[in-house]
Order: sequence, then structure tokens, then C-alpha cells
Amino acid sequence: MIQKEIKQLIKKFVYRRENWTIGICIADSSLHFQPVSNIKNPVLTAKHVRDIQAEFVADPFVIRKDDLWYMFFEALNTADGLGDICLATSTDFFNWSYQQVVLNEPFHLSYPYVFEWNDEYYMIPETYQANEIRLYKAKNFPYQWVFEKTLLTGADYVDSSLVYFNEKWWMFSSTTSNDTLYLHYAEDLLGQWVEHPASPIIEHNSCFARPAGRIFNWHNHLVRLAQDDELAYGRQVYAFKVLELTAHSYREQQMLDGKPMLKAGGSGWNAIGMHHCDLHQIDLNRWAACVDGRGKPTLGLNFFSP
Repeated sequence: MIQKEIKQLIKKFVYRRENWTIGICIADSSLHFQPVSNIKNPVLTAKHVRDIQAEFVADPFVIRKDDLWYMFFEALNTADGLGDICLATSTDFFNWSYQQVVLNEPFHLSYPYVFEWNDEYYMIPETYQANEIRLYKAKNFPYQWVFEKTLLTGADYVDSSLVYFNEKWWMFSSTTSNDTLYLHYAEDLLGQWVEHPASPIIEHNSCFARPAGRIFNWHNHLVRLAQDDELAYGRQVYAFKVLELTAHSYREQQMLDGKPMLKAGGSGWNAIGMHHCDLHQIDLNRWAACVDGRGKPTLGLNFFSP
């Protein structure tokens, strides 16, 4: 009887900690990825986060300003169980130095989709717990961000990814069900957002619906990334070429012969999953990406058990 009570107590207060970390990969002209030979992944872990106690780090987005690369990412704060947005910097994209938490709210934050527009810096982090998509603007880049405007409300939108194309803004968003992909567009970033007539463009498919990083231009085509959540959350990442994107129609085609662009490595830092990619051209012939990987979970203490 005592042994049974002990097991129940352990089960109540001990849980399997998520083990997401951040790494760097390089891509060739066919969008095939491989590790960087002179860099040991992961380049950032929860242990690098010094100003809060973090359980894991994930969802890296990178932007370059002058001679520095700035990486914004989620760190899950063990004090309240919510995600905060943190910052790291690099001079070469491969070696990173942690800086600090730059944005926190009384609700969960993740997926800090950062971008520059008209010489200003903006961020759309995931804020589904607030039941809205919120736009933030840098008041003092990269350290201080202020709420600018609510773009959409009324659903538990997650991982909103946007791009400016053909004189319109386009935003792809999933929900916490992971199996539906919505498309909205606007004439102006701060204007009215309208749902596309073809939206939802994916339904009842958790392999391809949830966004997995920045939409980018690859050989004159937009590429949309999707994370595979079919059998488990964040297993791998697929790439889709956007064939047609207008206010009236949307068409896409899966790339890489249907194979995942990123997938679990089977051991180490990305042993059981990869679910995010932010790809950038770092020189004339090289592309590099900030990615995240899920290693095997470890045991942790559940401080939120009643």
C-alpha cells in the first residue's frame, strides 16, 4: 500500500520534460539540408537562458540588421509554465550569444515571427491564449517591443506566418487542432484582414496544416513550410511551392517528391522530432537555417500540481 502511494505521488509531481533545442543547418540548391560541419548542434539550449529558468527553447526566427544576426525564440518559463520571447545574437549565423528575455505577457508566447517593413521592425508571436493574433512593434530594437494592433480575433490561431507578395499581405494560420490551415490577406499590414475565399485551404489533415517557419522565396516561388503532427507533435517539416496566390485563388504543390525537408535524426538533440525552419541566404551560394529539434524527454518536477 505504501509503495502504491509513493508511485502515485511520484506520478503527480514528476513529469517527462520536453527537450526542444535550437540548431543550425545549411541547404544546397535543391533545398536538401545537412548539418554544418564545423558547428556542434544544438547551438542554443535551455541552459543558455540565464534570466529565467527555462524548460526548453524552440521556434527560432532570425533577422539581420547591419552586421549582426538577431534570433528571437521561445523559452518556456518554468515559473509560470508560459512561453517568453528571448533574444540571441551572432556575427556569422553559426555562433550565438544569448542576450535576454525581450517580451513576456500574462499569456503564452511562442513562434516570434519577426520581420522588417518600411524601416520598422515588427513581430507576430503566437498568442492563441489571448484568442487573437497580435502585432508588436520594436520601440527599441531588438530589446523593447510594444503591442501595436490586434490583426484577427475569434479563434485559437497558432503559428501565424505572413509574407508580402504582389502588393498584398498574406497570412497563413492554423489552430490548436493542428489539422486546419486558414489564409487571410490585407492591402495594408495595419489595415483590415479578410479571409480568403478558398480558406480554409487545408482541412482534416494534421500532416500539412500547421505552419513550420518563415515563408520564403526560392527560385522565384514562395515556399510554405508545414509541420507534421499526424502521429506525434512536431515530427518533421514538409515544403510546399506556392503556384498561385491571388485574392481569388490559391494553389500549391508539395516539393522534394513528397519527402520531408527536415526530420528526426534518431539520436541526439533531434532524436524524435523537428518542427521549425527559418531559412536565409547568407552569401551568394549558401543558405543557412535556424531549426529546432526534439531530443528524448527527461524527467522533471511538476511545480504546478495541486
